[in-house]
Amino acid sequence: MSLLKRIESARPGGPGPSPAPGAGPAPTGPGAPAGGGPSLAPAQRLLPTAPVRESFRDVKFRIQSRVISDLDPKLDLSNQVEVRRQIEEIFGKVIDEEGLALTRAERVRMLEQITDEIIGLGPLEPLLRDESITEVMVNGPRQVYIERNGKLELTNVVFQNDDHVMRIIDRIIAPIGRRVDESSPMVDARLTDGSRVNAIIPPLSLVGPVITIRKFAASPFTVDDLIRFGTATPEMFDFLKACVEARLNIFVSGGTGSGKTTTLNVLSSFIPNDERIITIEDAAELQLRQEHVVTLESRPPNIEGRGAIPIRELVRNALRMRPDRIIVGECRSGEALDMLQAMNTGHDGSMSTGHANSPRDMLSRLETMVLMAGVELPLRAIREQIASAVDLIVHQSRLKDGTRKITNITEVQGMEGDVIVMQDVFVFEQTGVVDGKIQGRLKPTGIRPKFVEKFEVMGIHLPPGLFGFVY
Repeated sequence: MSLLKRIESARPGGPGPSPAPGAGPAPTGPGAPAGGGPSLAPAQRLLPTAPVRESFRDVKFRIQSRVISDLDPKLDLSNQVEVRRQIEEIFGKVIDEEGLALTRAERVRMLEQITDEIIGLGPLEPLLRDESITEVMVNGPRQVYIERNGKLELTNVVFQNDDHVMRIIDRIIAPIGRRVDESSPMVDARLTDGSRVNAIIPPLSLVGPVITIRKFAASPFTVDDLIRFGTATPEMFDFLKACVEARLNIFVSGGTGSGKTTTLNVLSSFIPNDERIITIEDAAELQLRQEHVVTLESRPPNIEGRGAIPIRELVRNALRMRPDRIIVGECRSGEALDMLQAMNTGHDGSMSTGHANSPRDMLSRLETMVLMAGVELPLRAIREQIASAVDLIVHQSRLKDGTRKITNITEVQGMEGDVIVMQDVFVFEQTGVVDGKIQGRLKPTGIRPKFVEKFEVMGIHLPPGLFGFVY
């Protein structure tokens, strides 16, 4: 977006100059109310005799309009240092001309908010800068929630109106060529730091434009971070590292916001650096640190409803790109069939995530997704595909106290009759609740997975007693 368009979109009320409500000095001169006159009747005393003092917000909008009108529209927006310098210079001049009595704190806050409106994401910027916030939820212009430490909190952040929220949505999606309007009222996008954004607007949303931002840490979480958070134990990660190095096919399952993508990112870090990895996502979020990574992103339809490239087509194309590993950010539909076929045809070590309430539910979801591919296969054939393709399911949950834990690491052992046989290797055992915090322990079940023999063939040796006892 050009600076001129960005400036126009930052004006209170949208393009074109728009005076802020309540702006203007108090009336003076002959027409102004004079003190010391006769007392007024009770009914007359209810009428205000002078305008109410401008609020900080009203003053900000007025100063913002003046700063925007004085900015050079030819400024290069990518040179943010110069843009900020010019905003600060004009702001100081306007404040002096207006003779406003602002404290130093108010002055700094107003300058920051005006700068955010012109070159940032407006009221959302402070929330995006706060590293303790993991999710931002805008429910129309007057209600903004955040997630911190797994708990929801209502903030005092507000937008001017629906148009103000829409301008912020446009500012998010414009750089990546996405669009949102009445004919296409939902959009997925990402911020420059990789944070995932979903927006849905009227007429589908009845509360005004809604924005949901899943924030990503500036630097990806590591194994040590997840151990510190209590998500998993060192022994569990020793086992998972061996599974990735042994090229087992892994699905990470869990509910919304349970941390599936974070865990997939950590598992991906165990892939050796000399392998060719192809990642496929709706909105690129994975932050792999290996040298040889090809990132593919699906494409929504254009304004005529054409040109969509779904994840399923990208999975098929990835098979022609000589991958060592294929990582699909999330399986939601028919791409599950292509993913299973890839796993069964020599592309071992592939990984993906899926929404499910338990490891067993993940297998049921895979069956449903394969049927969504439109290929008429008997249920037993689908289950045989799943049982032979998937080796391990890592199930993650967000508990009631807001903590996220890997609650099951489950081996898929094969078929018995028409049923897929599964066996937990590690589980989370809840022991109680203290001061609202869930107490429990992550422990091995004592069962030795069948694929441990594959570890030994590949020269991967696990510590004695990892599964709860020594053989």
